[in-house]
Amino acid sequence: MRKCPADNNINKIESIKIAITITAAEVLIQCLENEGVEVIFGVPGGPLTPFYEALSQSKKIRHVLAKHEGGAAYMANGYARASRKLGVCCATSGPGGTNALTGIAASAADSVPVLIITAQVATSNFGAGAAQDGSPLGIDLVQIYKPATKFSTMLSKPSRMQDLAQRAIRIAQTGRPGPVHINLPVDFAKQPSEFIPRSRTEYLTMNQSVDQHAIKNALALLMAAKNPCIIAGSGVLASNAYDSLEKFANRSGIPVATTPKAKGVFPENHLLSLGVLGLSGHAHAESYFNSPLLDALLVIGSSLGETVTYNWRENLSVPIIHIDIDPSSIAKRVKVDVPVVGDLKLVLEQLLGVLRASPQRPDPTDLAAWWKQVDEWRVKGGGLRYKNSTEIIKPQFVIEKLCEITGGDAFVTSDVGQHQMWAAQYYKFNKPRRWINSGGLGTMGFGLPAAMGVQLINPGATVACVTGEGSIQMNIQELSTCKQFHLPIKVISLNNRYLGMVRQWQEFFHGNRYSESYMDALPDFVKLAEAYGHVGMRIEKPSDVEPALKEAFGRKQQLVFMDFITDQTENVFPMVQGGKGLSEVILAEDL
Repeated sequence: MRKCPADNNINKIESIKIAITITAAEVLIQCLENEGVEVIFGVPGGPLTPFYEALSQSKKIRHVLAKHEGGAAYMANGYARASRKLGVCCATSGPGGTNALTGIAASAADSVPVLIITAQVATSNFGAGAAQDGSPLGIDLVQIYKPATKFSTMLSKPSRMQDLAQRAIRIAQTGRPGPVHINLPVDFAKQPSEFIPRSRTEYLTMNQSVDQHAIKNALALLMAAKNPCIIAGSGVLASNAYDSLEKFANRSGIPVATTPKAKGVFPENHLLSLGVLGLSGHAHAESYFNSPLLDALLVIGSSLGETVTYNWRENLSVPIIHIDIDPSSIAKRVKVDVPVVGDLKLVLEQLLGVLRASPQRPDPTDLAAWWKQVDEWRVKGGGLRYKNSTEIIKPQFVIEKLCEITGGDAFVTSDVGQHQMWAAQYYKFNKPRRWINSGGLGTMGFGLPAAMGVQLINPGATVACVTGEGSIQMNIQELSTCKQFHLPIKVISLNNRYLGMVRQWQEFFHGNRYSESYMDALPDFVKLAEAYGHVGMRIEKPSDVEPALKEAFGRKQQLVFMDFITDQTENVFPMVQGGKGLSEVILAEDL
């Protein structure tokens, strides 16, 4: 029913009656409470004190004291990805704000809704030589954050705090999700501002006006194909469309490959699963997409970036249907025949509805012949073969045992490097939001703090961080935070005494010239873990891998750091050199 002007006036009067006057910082906390935020990750500092004073009065939001602002940003990332909620972190002015930037950029690269709140010196001190001035007249934090966020602004009037906070929260969670930034001057934070209590808003990411003509064209193209395939990207996670994807695949019989970032959005034990395409992927998936027999491709929620396609054929002859909520993500690298802009869940449900009403299906005889070929590639090994040893620990063996002991049901975070790729290849996920890594930006130091965010929102869950001796040292101080908040994460460090991926590239493409890739003077990780109050293990024999993992995961209430001394020479396969395409993939047997 349409409201008359009188109705609007009544609403205004009611709003005025219930408005309360508090500080701008308290308004911001009230807005976050209203959004259902339960945890804020951060490090306090002088200009951020009014915000922390307001936070101390909250009975709904707990604070996790990180040991570095970058760690706080990664924690917010892991929290948001595992919970489907807004992640929130905060940092003080100057170095606090700049320290958190990489973590926020990682959220932008992986489309994770995170709000970063930075403090600012008093407006009267802008450009006057104030310490840690991050204003437009100093080291401008708003401008620094703009390339890494969907929205970056400074509070210009205390009275605008509620509108600004609600706007930022909405932007973070609608359309293509991503991080947002609010810069809060310390004097404005302490000044009075009005807050009007409102019910929580459910932010819909769907575009209701999906082109029905495009829907029909897309389905007609797929049904006419003999050897079609689906590539599912991380947009499936953002739109919570994984159930719709599985229903569509089951109904159509079309096989599904996921991108590295989307691992788990389609069950890897499903008969229609092709595994992962691209970086840290499976060779049989790459064989499928390199086959001249492929005659239709449905891309869902992926921009087909380098980690998926490398230098793929720009003018791919196969017809492509590309679905994404972000129009700028469509046809970035390849020509697209049928673009569809809309929320993925809505589009898939509409495709499914049209499919159910249509007698058309891909020819089962054609699909059967194609699956026979795919199975032959799988039998060939899929590029996931390694030669195990009774003398030295193979990193792949550790991940296989990790998957076996946890039943494939753990939340697994990773850092960046060879260990990340082995985790992606050898840990099989059948549920979404269980594989959490920095797939877009590729940030070392991500794994441990991200695992902390995951554990906080899932206190009873099994959470494992797969890392390397190089990556773990970039945020190892957060072991202190783990102790403070009793987070029983299991850290699996694949220690090959190298920056492994760098060493592999130097071996393959630089004549074995190992420049600055060897990790010299490593700490005793067992003693280091114990110094932080945790359990440390050093595992050197293959026969000890399984018992060590069983013991570690049996310690339900303790963080256990497992330092696995692995084969220094082991390489990741399949491997694609930068600038080359999937057709030029290197398998172990090629060497």
